[in-house]
This record gives sequence, structure tokens and C-alpha cells, in this order.
Amino acid sequence: MQKLPTTSLNIPEGKEAAILGGGCFWCTEAIYQDLIGVEKVVSGYSGGHIDKPSYRQVTSGTTGHAEVIQVVFDPKVISFEEILEIFWATHDPTTLNRQGADVGPQYRSAVFYLSAEQKEKAEFFKKKLDESEAFNRPIVTEITEFSNFYSAEDYHQNYFKENGGQPYCQFVIRPKMEKFKKAFAEKLK
Repeated sequence: MQKLPTTSLNIPEGKEAAILGGGCFWCTEAIYQDLIGVEKVVSGYSGGHIDKPSYRQVTSGTTGHAEVIQVVFDPKVISFEEILEIFWATHDPTTLNRQGADVGPQYRSAVFYLSAEQKEKAEFFKKKLDESEAFNRPIVTEITEFSNFYSAEDYHQNYFKENGGQPYCQFVIRPKMEKFKKAFAEKLK
């Protein structure tokens, strides 16, 4: 197996981070930015074999990276379990390498765990969801040890907030946001 490049994360003291791939990072970024206890969300790439990939490289589907978000949160306000609950409720974790019209390994459902505790919680949550038949098909979310995270280019950051009028935002992200806000109203800023 090919050794992946490694990077570290700069997590402020008393805070935690989660690295999540739920398809297009524009959609997942928009959801997590509005949560109480979330201090920062950065769109980027994780899990690939190329050091410092570009968006063009990642979207070719050949680098092994997933489009992800890095969520920095205050565990005294929002738990990793709540982060995971929202993750699985706001994308389709049963489609391999696909979210809606976005197709390719870069759009896979993934949790890149940062500790043994995160791994245990992600695997437990995934198993419970499968056992409860919360979805019509088995969950294919990859649960993999974190190796690397690269911030996406500046124009990908805060995409929905800065480009809400774009057709993709109107037809793909906005409906997800409306559904999310109804389901998790008590967790919104």
C-alpha cells in the first residue's frame, strides 16, 4: 500500500476537530458554519497520495483525496457525537463515490478520525444506523485514520455565504440547508 503524505492540524487548546467528507464540500461547509459551538470550518482535501493537490487534480478523481471539511468545535458546547449525527443526517452515506449528480471518489462519504475515541464513536454510530435500518441501503461511509488535510483554494471557502445566488447554491445547497435548519433548529447560531 502506498504511504500517504502526512500533515498536522493546528487545533486551538480546549477545542477539537473533525474531518468529514459528505460529498461536495460547499454543501457540508454551509451546514456546519451555522452550528452553535463550531468555531471554524475549512473546505479542503484529505486522504490522498498527492502532496498539496489542486482542485483540478482532486476533481480528476486520480489523487485519492476526498472533498472534506475541517470542523473546529468547542466540545463543551457541541460533542463529536452531535457532529456525527448531523453528518449522517445531511448527506447520503449509502452511495459509493457519489452525492447526487457529483460522481467520483472525491465525493465519497468519509470520516477521517483524529483519535482512537473518534474512530470508536464513528464506527459505533455507523453500526447503530445500519442496525436500525435508518437508510434503505447499507452505509458505505469510509472510516479511516487521518493522514493529511490541505485547505482548498480561497474561492472555495465560505462558498455558499458568498455565492448564494449561483445556480448550484440555489438548486443543490439551499434545499439541503432548509432541510437541515428544520431538523436541527435548536443547534443553530
